Amino acid sequence: MSSARAAPVEIHLADYRAPDFYIDRVDLVFDLVPQETRVRSTLQVRRQGAHDRPLVLDGEGLTLLSVAVDGRPLAAEEFVRDEVSLRLPIPGDTAVVQIENTLNPAANTALEGLYVSSGNFCTQCEPEGFRRITYFIDRPDVLARYTVTLIADAEPYPVLLANGNPVSAEALPGGRHMARWVDPHPKPSYLFALVAGKLHAVRDEFVTQSGKRVDLAIYVEAHNLDRCAHAMDSLKRAMRWDEEVYGREYDLDVFNIVAVDDFNMGAMENKGLNIFNSRYILARPDTATDADYAGIESVVAHEYFHNWSGNRVTCRDWFQLSLKEGFTVFRDQEFSADMGSRAVKRIADVNVLRQFQFAEDAGPQKHPVQPKSYREINNFYTSTVYNKGAEVVRMQRNLLGAEKFRAGTDLYFSRFDGQAVTIEDFFGCMSEVSGLDLQPFRRWYDVAGTPVLTVSDAVDGGRYQLTLRQSLPGQAGIEPFMLPFTVALFDANGHPVPLDGQAEHTLVLRELEQTVSWAIPDAKRPLVPSLNRGFTAPVQVDYPYTPEQLAVLSRADTDDFNRWDAFLRLMQHVLLARIRAAAEQGKPGTDTLPEDLSTAFGALLHHANDDPMFVAECITLPTESYLADQFSHDTPVVWIHQERRRLRAELAAAWASTLHLLYRNHEPQGAYHFDGRSAGQRALRRQVLSYLCALDEPAWWQLAAQQFATANNMTESFNALLALSVTGGSLFEEKMQAFEARWRQDPLVMDKWFALQAQRTDGSALARVQSLMAHPAFSFKNPNRVRALLGSFSRGNLLHFHAADGESYRWFADRIIELDAMNPQIAARMASVFNTWRRFDGGRAAAMRAVLEKLHDRPDCSPDLAEITGKALG
Repeated sequence: MSSARAAPVEIHLADYRAPDFYIDRVDLVFDLVPQETRVRSTLQVRRQGAHDRPLVLDGEGLTLLSVAVDGRPLAAEEFVRDEVSLRLPIPGDTAVVQIENTLNPAANTALEGLYVSSGNFCTQCEPEGFRRITYFIDRPDVLARYTVTLIADAEPYPVLLANGNPVSAEALPGGRHMARWVDPHPKPSYLFALVAGKLHAVRDEFVTQSGKRVDLAIYVEAHNLDRCAHAMDSLKRAMRWDEEVYGREYDLDVFNIVAVDDFNMGAMENKGLNIFNSRYILARPDTATDADYAGIESVVAHEYFHNWSGNRVTCRDWFQLSLKEGFTVFRDQEFSADMGSRAVKRIADVNVLRQFQFAEDAGPQKHPVQPKSYREINNFYTSTVYNKGAEVVRMQRNLLGAEKFRAGTDLYFSRFDGQAVTIEDFFGCMSEVSGLDLQPFRRWYDVAGTPVLTVSDAVDGGRYQLTLRQSLPGQAGIEPFMLPFTVALFDANGHPVPLDGQAEHTLVLRELEQTVSWAIPDAKRPLVPSLNRGFTAPVQVDYPYTPEQLAVLSRADTDDFNRWDAFLRLMQHVLLARIRAAAEQGKPGTDTLPEDLSTAFGALLHHANDDPMFVAECITLPTESYLADQFSHDTPVVWIHQERRRLRAELAAAWASTLHLLYRNHEPQGAYHFDGRSAGQRALRRQVLSYLCALDEPAWWQLAAQQFATANNMTESFNALLALSVTGGSLFEEKMQAFEARWRQDPLVMDKWFALQAQRTDGSALARVQSLMAHPAFSFKNPNRVRALLGSFSRGNLLHFHAADGESYRWFADRIIELDAMNPQIAARMASVFNTWRRFDGGRAAAMRAVLEKLHDRPDCSPDLAEITGKALG
């Protein structure tokens, strides 16, 4: 390959050096005008150590107006400025630097720094967006106290918000006004935020454990005021939970949330002023599904928890990203588990890990939880950093126990309050309070890849023996991982078999191979081990389960997670065998439904009254993309789709009467409520109806159509569409048109419609997606719309995106090029769908490689996209 583009600079953890200067205080004055915002900054600068190097400030896309040091204006020849920095001479050990610059928020389509969304000003500064606002040492280990003054026209921008506490506001001549905010806590520039616009607030208050009153507000556009109640309730629950579980009390007088339509991420934890993608705030029963309600609860909690795990104690550098994100994901997972079903939450979290992080570990973008180098930090907001990082924290909790883990977090927060620290600091606190030698555990942060535990067992007299061997795919001669691993034992009838008199044991593995044994007097043979219960370690377990053994665990395991996992493995075992046979023979299979699978499926259905949400999770078929990830080469796209459909239809035919009975018995009564029981009933009905609609019987399609017509909430309405989409047809098309006609003016609801359209496998899917880009509700500049339509097509429509002619690849690559010119972050994330090109057959692989080269070799390819495509090709 050849390219005229300069190679991006690679940044290495080993090269970290403390900054030459610190900035202790910042005074910012913003004159907010969409096309030309003026920023006046006053920086109190302090030299670090003995050196004579100049002060280097980061700055991109700015128009510099003036610079002064200690009140003396600098002439142009006294400083050096280029496209990314400003270098100033500092005569002494301290100085006051004054800078004035302008920028154009209205033209900022990258949505980094200060930009305009729906006529309102907002910011996104993590990781390196503050340098697009004004000149600064834009790195997380420079913590300063901020005073921010906002000036704007009062009529279009009546609300003026920034970090910290409001200290003054006044009207100004000419219809303008001013607001001043002071944040008393030192913070890095990535946590800076401001919002200005025509917004309205839903208000509440929270009384902390020490009796302090905190004013809460969620700011939205006027027509969304009735969609904030759930987010506010979630915030208050998160604040109370953090006090009760971690002893963390909120520390400002106000806590504000703003919902914006144009946002690259889910939300941002800016100190005291969280900015959210509107999809994670706005919910009303007729516009949001149960999944939306759960997502809002989780994300609101996540960003609030960052107030301590990320804000009060922050990252020294971006190599420590999982210090805040992995820890905070673990915290929000535990919060959601306490708010609902712990088992279902664990299943959902592991599903995400397996479908995204395990795939990441197996692909060209794999990296450790703590990367050792990067070219573009935006590309490291990954499932490995977030989700595997959370699992690494969870393992520490499992190793230490809840009490000592809490002592470790208390020590961490008290020792490092107001500082920028490292993963080693967190890890050190856990070692200190526990007295354990955790140094071998450090490998979890340092080594990429998903470990495999190969497990074998034997019975010798009255003892049961397990041998566990560690390996790492593609790597030889590895050192062992330290990990907790919980096991239990059952007999062939599903009865628990005590191990040395205990129901289960948590092993601590430290060696590449370990053998353990327990007394099992009078146990009936054969025996069935339940391994890695609760998913105590993020590993692949390789044990030669038979279908009979999996059936036993799926009906009898006392650990709900492993019960779900056993049934998933049983379905996967059947599906993969069928897919491989169909691919080899070139035609669909004709074998009958295996009795073990059918019996286990029926046993789950008969327990649906006890926990409908759990049963709904269990009977959910593995996704096509997850099944595709099980193939290392020649992924049989067509047969994955067809055999998955065939299995669904067979299970539906075998259990149709029971499925119909469950559907009728679990109809939620009355008005919509988001609670565990009601949401579980709706989830069960969604799965049941999807199975029934897989049968070629109009009566079941009419059942779904009736649900669509009578539903009093979005969950039931959209679930009916999902069920009808299983077979498509004129009835599905009719209901999709009715849905669009009702909701075409609501962008967040239309995202669901766009996503479902993109995943349809009937007709010409590519032509449909192409035509939908011209839909009045679609905007190529809005990340949510792009993810809903293009993202859902590329990742949720295996059959048509991976059509053999490669046309979908070429069309999608052209859209990525368009996106790259506007929003490189989103373009890079869209391009990662091509990471798996080597797993496909020769024609598809060649077509994907060709589009990767086309994307990468452009002279104007962004650093974000260049890194992703370069690694995929390499």
